[in-house]
Amino acid sequence: MKRNPLLCKTSLTALAFALSSTLLTSNATAKGVTWEDIKNDATTTEDVLMYGMGPKAQRFSPLDQVNKSNVHTLTPAWMMSFGDEKQRGQESQALVYDGIIYVTASYSRIFAMDARTGEKLWTYSHRLPEGIRPCCDVVNRGAAIFGDKVFFGTLDAGIVALDRITGKVVWKKRFEDYKAGYTMTGAPTLIKDQRTGKVLLIHGSSGDEFGVVGKLFARDPDTGEEVWMRPFVEGHMGRLDGEESTPTGGSREPKTWPRDENGELVEAWHHGGGAPWQSASFDMETNTIIIGAGNPAPWNTWKRTAKGDDPRNWDNLYTSGQVGVDPSTGEVKWFYQHTPNDAWDFSGNNELVLFEYQDGGKTVKATGHADRNGFFYVVDREDGDFIRGFPFVDGITWATHIDPDTGRPVEVEGQRPPLPEPGQKSGKPIEVSPPFLGGKNWNPMAYSQNTGWFYMGANHWKEDYWTEEVTYQKGNAYLGQGFRIKRLYDDHVGVLRAIDPKTGDIKWSHKEKLPLWAGVLATKGGLIFTGTGDGFIKAFDEETGRELWKFQTGSGIISCPITWEMDGEQYLGFASGYGGAVPLWGGDMAQLTKPVSQGGSFWVFKLPNFDKKKFAKN
Repeated sequence: MKRNPLLCKTSLTALAFALSSTLLTSNATAKGVTWEDIKNDATTTEDVLMYGMGPKAQRFSPLDQVNKSNVHTLTPAWMMSFGDEKQRGQESQALVYDGIIYVTASYSRIFAMDARTGEKLWTYSHRLPEGIRPCCDVVNRGAAIFGDKVFFGTLDAGIVALDRITGKVVWKKRFEDYKAGYTMTGAPTLIKDQRTGKVLLIHGSSGDEFGVVGKLFARDPDTGEEVWMRPFVEGHMGRLDGEESTPTGGSREPKTWPRDENGELVEAWHHGGGAPWQSASFDMETNTIIIGAGNPAPWNTWKRTAKGDDPRNWDNLYTSGQVGVDPSTGEVKWFYQHTPNDAWDFSGNNELVLFEYQDGGKTVKATGHADRNGFFYVVDREDGDFIRGFPFVDGITWATHIDPDTGRPVEVEGQRPPLPEPGQKSGKPIEVSPPFLGGKNWNPMAYSQNTGWFYMGANHWKEDYWTEEVTYQKGNAYLGQGFRIKRLYDDHVGVLRAIDPKTGDIKWSHKEKLPLWAGVLATKGGLIFTGTGDGFIKAFDEETGRELWKFQTGSGIISCPITWEMDGEQYLGFASGYGGAVPLWGGDMAQLTKPVSQGGSFWVFKLPNFDKKKFAKN
């Protein structure tokens, strides 16, 4: 496997712009973001304060000014370039508060812009040291905001708090060793512990591909001081208030990781993965942080299995699943595993969307999760019990179905990459679908309160997969498997789908030639927005999937669209700038996406000549 050239020396400088006197005046009496503001983010329309647009991460807006009848007239209001040579990998979801847009960008940057004009108000570029280890491009997926501070993570395993008005650093912390492969790419989340009344800043770590132990952190947003830390590998010790707390799983003797012939825990356990690199959701009713845990490390399943045993006997907790965490202590409340002893890097990090539905007169409170392994999961968010699972993409080869009684996958024999034959350096290749890039990857789906359906950007592809020998070395890739990504169909890779979570029915599909790597937004106006790899932002009818509008932005879109209301008008905003994991991992996808221009810009749209008085009367 070729080394990612983006692991080379990165040197950035910080730059702050003075605010205009008008902006300073308009913000002089602003109260700052409160917990009540964040709590109500999904129902208020004048701002966007959270990754996922609310604690449940549904990405549904109650705005309907832009709707099926007029979306075709959407027109650019302004566009702002991120500038300089760092024009790639823009996966961010923006925030909007008090007339200012905050958007993170590649290479650990963040911009504040006037929401009306696009004028840059300030820019912060984190100075990155030599030796950073970003696995899957130099991306950043977003920020969090609370009080008068904006928070975002950095590629050198850090998190920074900035004054939201001036962009000046309030505090910054480095939570782990970036030279070992730790990074931070996901947006942090603000939650309020219902037991203690404290607001906490929640963030995870990235780096499974370098053999890190994945960790979830809670911090005091005022000072940045750690409140607790929870590792997501069984038997590793947590922290609470600066002291050792409890081992994950309740014992220092893990039961789902094997020992070698000498009775010692296998090497893999010490570098076990499970990194929670996406953003958390928060269930206020049960006071539970809900987040995905990443793949076990290394990818090679046999390195995490007792010699001569069946890998399915070693689940490798707490990896490749979803975790319910107590916000007061960081203890694991419940865990459901999507892929036991994950042999394919399916991970479990894709977003957990909290939703409710009626079943026999009873309200079911669940999580919705579209996993990289190709199956959609509905799980009871109160206790982590499995409810149902069904495929959401075509051509799954590694498992036939999810057992309705046990919630475990029924694996197809011969779909785990075999060990090398004696004297061979690598094992026999096998063809697997989905590949490790997933039936759906990190790009978050939306849940529409209009239809009760989920809308997701999925992908149809496959891979050749083979095992390789691997030994842990700090800072080196810790995979133990080789691969080549291939096409599954000739006419498309990406497929936007609407899915009923109660039945598993696919309501409609829309094909795209290139992989879909952008988030999805649903609105009360009956619209579904997403971006495409060839540079279009598109709108679809939520009921039929009919394409209603598109606009070319000049670079592939891999970000998350948002919508908000300002001065009585509805706006749509998102970043454009291709990159991310797809073009970096070679194979057919690297060739397919090679013509896509890189970029770095933020686009805002509105309806032209909109009659606000007429709309208000209606």
